[in-house]
Amino acid sequence: MIEITASEFYRQLKNENLNENELQALVVKKLIPINKKVSTAESCTGGLVSKRITEVSGSSSVFECGICSYANRIKNKILGVDNETLNTVGAVSPETAAQMAKGVRELADADYGVSTTGIAGPTGATKDKPVGLVYFAVSSEKETLIIKGLLADAKDNSREGIRKTASSVILYYLLKQIR
Repeated sequence: MIEITASEFYRQLKNENLNENELQALVVKKLIPINKKVSTAESCTGGLVSKRITEVSGSSSVFECGICSYANRIKNKILGVDNETLNTVGAVSPETAAQMAKGVRELADADYGVSTTGIAGPTGATKDKPVGLVYFAVSSEKETLIIKGLLADAKDNSREGIRKTASSVILYYLLKQIR
């Protein structure tokens, strides 16, 4: 599992000369020529990843399905996340992120499934799960990459700032996983 803070993430983008607001265009541009599709399963980002992908002209050839699974019962019923996982480690966990990504990939018959699940705040935090904790997963047929984000140190650590950073983190790691 990769662990990253918001400041480390933005430093990484800068080092790679990547613009946060162009990540979705880079993803679409990379998927089109290899004829691959991506699907999204979002909780804390509430559809923002899907929105960013579909803002790109031509995205309909690489994106067919996005599920906003804010409730645990939807994570279970639609995405196939085990109730035992939800009851023991919770919705905000690496296990749930992995199952969400795999579930949406299989549901959509896509090449990649990505997921976000976390606590955007300002409420909902616990001692063990602070505001800004987000788990991400990128699932392909071969592997599932899990990322733990500690995003409370985002430039804008408001709810919207954390959600925007989270959407950028998953787009970045998807971009890195596309082969």
